[in-house]
Amino acid sequence: MPTSTPSATSPLPNSRTEADGSAVVRVLSYNIRSMRDDTDALARVISACAPDLVLVQEAPRFFRWRKKLARLAAASGQVVLSGGATASGPAILCSLRATVERTEDVLLPRTPGLHRRGFATAVVRFGGARLGVLSCHLSLQKDERYEQSGLLLDRLAGLGARHAVVGGDLNERPDGRSFKRLGTALQDGWVTAPWGAEYTSTPADPHQRIDAIFATEGIEVLGCGVPLGLPGVTEADLRSATDHLPVLTALRVPAA
Repeated sequence: MPTSTPSATSPLPNSRTEADGSAVVRVLSYNIRSMRDDTDALARVISACAPDLVLVQEAPRFFRWRKKLARLAAASGQVVLSGGATASGPAILCSLRATVERTEDVLLPRTPGLHRRGFATAVVRFGGARLGVLSCHLSLQKDERYEQSGLLLDRLAGLGARHAVVGGDLNERPDGRSFKRLGTALQDGWVTAPWGAEYTSTPADPHQRIDAIFATEGIEVLGCGVPLGLPGVTEADLRSATDHLPVLTALRVPAA
């Protein structure tokens, strides 16, 4: 049954599997700046969000990157599902609640002189609910970014999952072409069911929304935004963990 959107300060619904096979899934999207900041604070933020899925951007990509990402996952109650250097930065972590069907890391075409981008993707199940998952970090260059937004939608359709969620750092505000393209084809979580705070950059001076979570039609967005008042997390933790604020959503995913 539809659930009313929680107020900005009320908690999001907890993860659960319903009698009809549908599932409430908590998804976190977070740019972690290659874990170059306070990793203990970063782990506290992730843990306090109690996510089933963590869609990471700027995961470590160089020396011992697998070990670093695995250490963060363990410290925050997650396991590494896909991505990292093999997706050129995006990654997916998940809780043990998820049953993993498959994963795939995708490298996008390289533009000379620009950082290569990629997608981390997976198909997972929570009870009777089947969910495609994609983590992205789009280009700083507007034309390349727009092309990547189209590739993202193509890849999402290619996952073969009726219901899917996308999270990422879009490097663009909601009035940009790429952001609008995704928001037209998918449900923008914040627009659909605003909860918490809106702006994701920067932690010291939140003034713009360049990170977002999107869901396909048929998924019920129960609330989405920057979490406020996380238990055991201080404002100093949010500022020192990385240079972005996290986006958290709760989704009701129908049974497959």
